[in-house]
Amino acid sequence: MKKDLGVKPYLYPMPVLMIATYGEDGTVDVMNMAWGGICGRGMVALNISAGHKTAKNIEKRGAFTLSVADLPHLKESDFFGIASGNTMADKFARTGMHAVRSARVDAPVVEEYPLTLECKVVRMEEEPYGLRVLGEIVNVLAEESVLDEAGNVDPTKLNAFAFDPFQSGYYALGEKAGQAWESGKELMD
Repeated sequence: MKKDLGVKPYLYPMPVLMIATYGEDGTVDVMNMAWGGICGRGMVALNISAGHKTAKNIEKRGAFTLSVADLPHLKESDFFGIASGNTMADKFARTGMHAVRSARVDAPVVEEYPLTLECKVVRMEEEPYGLRVLGEIVNVLAEESVLDEAGNVDPTKLNAFAFDPFQSGYYALGEKAGQAWESGKELMD
């Protein structure tokens, strides 16, 4: 029997995404967020609060990078969600991580994250539920260590983790459970 839980943001898995931007003074700012993802072919959508430093940076620069957080950097990734760039000027520096300027957009690429989408802002809209940012993916960067023999990202090598909105936990991802557009074919007959 199902129990009524009310209105809650309960979807699982939720990606743990790192939004990287440059501040007005050129410092690197990174924010941990789970309310975002692919919204169309070559497009991402982010839902953030307009009060975040990241939101201000995105508006000024018109660009951001979006990285998939990985298990070797769970501590730093969580810190990016705890600390506010509005009150902690050296937020990125405290982690010891490194960033380089994207060759395609006015945003940093965090070198330690294995998969990064370089995005330019298409639209920003203030909605009753927060700020919605639509970004066009202009390129994807991946470490060779997470690629398979054909040059595609291998999820088992990515070491990604998901956010659990039920108990605020992080859970490792990676074991293949089936093949899309194949596993259910027998039900087509």
